[in-house]
Amino acid sequence: MRFKAAIYWDTNREIDKGEYYLVNENKLRRGLKSRHMAMISLGGSIGTGLFLASGGAIHDAGPGGALLGYFIIGIMVYFLVTSLGEMATYMPVSGTFSTYATRFVDPSFGFALGWNYWYNWAITIAAELSAATLIIKFWLPDSPSFLWSALFLALMVGLNLLSVKGYGESEYWFAMIKIITVIVFIGIGLLMIVGIWKGDAIGFSNFTAGDAPISGGWLAVLGICMAAGFSFQGTELVGIAAGESENPRENVPRAIRSVFWRILLFYILAIFVVGMLIPFTTDTLAEGSVAASPFTIIFEKAGLSVAASVMNAVILSSVLSAGNSGMYASTRMLWVLAREGKAPKIFAKLNKRGIPVYALLATAAIGMLAFLASFFGDGQVYIWLLNASGMSGFIAWLGIAVSHYRFRKAYIAQGHKVEDLPYRSLWYPFGPILAGVMCMVVIIGQSFSAFSDGKVDWMFMLASYIGIPFFLAIWLGYKWKYKTKLLKLEECKVEPSVE
Repeated sequence: MRFKAAIYWDTNREIDKGEYYLVNENKLRRGLKSRHMAMISLGGSIGTGLFLASGGAIHDAGPGGALLGYFIIGIMVYFLVTSLGEMATYMPVSGTFSTYATRFVDPSFGFALGWNYWYNWAITIAAELSAATLIIKFWLPDSPSFLWSALFLALMVGLNLLSVKGYGESEYWFAMIKIITVIVFIGIGLLMIVGIWKGDAIGFSNFTAGDAPISGGWLAVLGICMAAGFSFQGTELVGIAAGESENPRENVPRAIRSVFWRILLFYILAIFVVGMLIPFTTDTLAEGSVAASPFTIIFEKAGLSVAASVMNAVILSSVLSAGNSGMYASTRMLWVLAREGKAPKIFAKLNKRGIPVYALLATAAIGMLAFLASFFGDGQVYIWLLNASGMSGFIAWLGIAVSHYRFRKAYIAQGHKVEDLPYRSLWYPFGPILAGVMCMVVIIGQSFSAFSDGKVDWMFMLASYIGIPFFLAIWLGYKWKYKTKLLKLEECKVEPSVE
């Protein structure tokens, strides 16, 4: 058998730092460095949720309510990413959610999680193409939408075709743009709060005015938890990328430890600055446009006249980053499903650079078709598909919590010691149980706003929950066809296999 330069970290034996060995040619290349891993997860979760949606969160629940909502979901995400980190460090594979659920829970559950996650990101690509086109029209309002969409899709496909290192480098610089923007924003904002930059010190006047701390009560905070959950989606990408990390035993834990605290710090500090400088009653906060972005408003208050154009460029980079990550994640998931016999075999083929080209092209085609559905025929179909994909991220998180709970129990039941794990999540089993329960609360609470004004908006409820029957149909259909059952702890495959 001919060998190529793909490498695998052996988790079964004690080895010195940096020792690798070659695997056969039908494997993904381990070309992602530590800095790539950190930025992939960081870049996947800092985007329009912070730059645009944070203003609406403060407007609806007040600065205190917004901070509380994001902090609560931040705790949930912490336990989820540490659970994922424990499994991904011990067993670094690209199809994390599908593979772990198949090995530790039920093959039908893994099948459903895999297709659910692929579908989630494939449809998200279409959404990002639509968003990128709207952003370009800020500068070029009369330009053709289809032209820009085709250009951005070609860019995403091109970056993913180069090599996994090419994808990692592009995400590194996309994320760097966002991080620099947030740091500059927080720095200028803090100087404005204490009166060093542009005017007198504002202090806590906006933060404590009226019912500013928590406006709208606890239902409003629940609504912020929903929005925060969507904002944080993407942190799980570090698990997908673990299968192509140069040194998953060190890179995955390092990425998870650093990324979580950076994300939480960026979100909490940014929302704090906005709440201090802009009264939560400002109507423009709820608009969600570039001109009404709290970042744009505060930069303009600071005397930066080009703030809107700068933020538009930053948001464009965020959208392209999300689409690029979506292309990567969905392609790898489809590749894994094909390798496991859960998708057509053609999607398991790799080119000479270790890229699953057919899986990539199929994903790009679905993204483009979904995008075209927003222009041709019934646009409502596209909206429903987008709503279904929004639920998919929370279902994937729930799958992580369930898989980790089962993994640790099976690991111990088969005679292994927890101390031998290369990375251990804290507070097991409390962590995955709490994260799972919180995911369920977020999933159930998706349509709470449908009950406003004493009336029930049934169409809104149906659109909010359409992702659940979609997932159940895949799960139960596979279970019925192949008669799968919940695995006994002794049957779970906890030994890492060569990737």
